Amino acid sequence: MIKGKKVLAVIPARQNSKGLPGKNIIDLAGKPLIAYTIQAAKASCYVDEVVVSTDSQAIRDVALRLGASVPFLRPAELATDETPGVDAVLHACQLIHGYDLTVVLQPTSPLRTEQDIDLAIERLEDLHADFCVSVTPPKHHPNWLFKEEDGGFLSRYEDKPLSGTRQSLEQVFALNGAIYVARTDQMQQQQTLFGSKTTAYVMSPERSYDIDTEMDLKICEMIIRG
Repeated sequence: MIKGKKVLAVIPARQNSKGLPGKNIIDLAGKPLIAYTIQAAKASCYVDEVVVSTDSQAIRDVALRLGASVPFLRPAELATDETPGVDAVLHACQLIHGYDLTVVLQPTSPLRTEQDIDLAIERLEDLHADFCVSVTPPKHHPNWLFKEEDGGFLSRYEDKPLSGTRQSLEQVFALNGAIYVARTDQMQQQQTLFGSKTTAYVMSPERSYDIDTEMDLKICEMIIRG
């Protein structure tokens, strides 16, 4: 709870993954991948309940063993590749009432800490925002990106003078997918996790890995094991 507001953490973890089969409970440095997110959420100073939304009995069993709540299995129609991410969260909030803030934590971001979660919640409250999303500086600035036009020729992605130095470029950020905080009523009204009055919580690139491939898994294991 923060400033009298109850906080629900929702961890969406469906069973199918094309890039890395079974990735949400795959072993990472001796623990199921989802364990890092559940443990960070449970260690948060502000999160009152940690709920895993899954369509998998296997993920449900692991989540329960780790101390999360799994009060329902997600319907199959909300667990497809085409299902918008917010839909699973809205479904959870339809079934679980009484929370002022909803924090969405993807299990594929194992390097996000409880301090990151708490600071993102504080940022939303301090700025009186409706949404807060975690971001990181991108590896490549849009000023240095190109797109291919008809005929195979390149054109600038950004219609601004080409800069030769990073220091002269405007600061930009990329979503890293680790944390989304929303006022529950605004999320339900706007049907999104990135609506009006959205602020950002900045994370370092080193803690912003989103596991989607075997290589991502190996990199995170090296970081965790030091």
